[in-house]
Amino acid sequence: MTTIRLSNEPRLLGKSGLLVSPLAWGMWRLAGIETAAVRALIDAALGAGITLFDTADIYGFDAPAGFGSAEELFGRALREDRGLRDRMVIATKGGIRPGIPYNSSSAYLSEAVDDSLRRMAVDTIDLYQIHRRDLLTHPHEVAAALDAMVTGGKVRAVGVSNHAPAEFDALQAFLGQPIVATQPEFSALHYAPLFDGTLDHAMAREVAVLAWSPLGGGRLADPAHPAGAMLAEHGAAFGVDAASAALAWVMAHPARIIPIVGSQSPARIAAAADAYRVEWTRSAWYAVLQAGMGRALP
Repeated sequence: MTTIRLSNEPRLLGKSGLLVSPLAWGMWRLAGIETAAVRALIDAALGAGITLFDTADIYGFDAPAGFGSAEELFGRALREDRGLRDRMVIATKGGIRPGIPYNSSSAYLSEAVDDSLRRMAVDTIDLYQIHRRDLLTHPHEVAAALDAMVTGGKVRAVGVSNHAPAEFDALQAFLGQPIVATQPEFSALHYAPLFDGTLDHAMAREVAVLAWSPLGGGRLADPAHPAGAMLAEHGAAFGVDAASAALAWVMAHPARIIPIVGSQSPARIAAAADAYRVEWTRSAWYAVLQAGMGRALP
């Protein structure tokens, strides 16, 4: 019987030439803490072998500090220790603006990337992603803005988030460089990318897949959910908890998906590395999928 084993070795981020870890740490809940606490989270991620750090300008909008505050908190830690920047690949996103709700016009993106650079106190962003598609901006205009970021030295590579394959292709048609990453929501509870072409499209084009909410909003760590109970049982066989098993389930797909760990607890971030210990057979992996779907595959 085939056994799927995971590796913690760094891999290329699509066609970017950037080496990243098989796990990422995300900052969508980073808010309301002191710089020392942010540094503790960063240290926990680095200690777990995580080198890919994912944020967005919208993160923190619903906190008192507001729009841009997650990038600002992250930037404070980078300002205090300039050596941190060399140990990480930084990804951020732009294009969501509350009240509009989307703006990917050239003028707006040009302003947004400059604001992100300033807030994070960095000279270059490794991966800049269009957060969600702006239906009122032609992909030619979006592409021109992204190309300008790269040629201007502000961004090393570009990606998309929450884009369907057709939306990805429409943008790629006008870009002077490859889209190197796509970021869908993916877990055993949000499995649409398995069937809507997102993962197949990424594999065919050698695009890195970053998965947000890989724990299904925390439900997959709850043994009360059938999939959560199954993950807890499977993880226990390898000495890990349900959350680590859920990350491993995502990573077992041949698209070599990079799950984004969203925890704001140093201990939980450190525990994410336990995912590498988990092995899968086809029957065990499909059993979790069917439990998440709530029905049997045909």
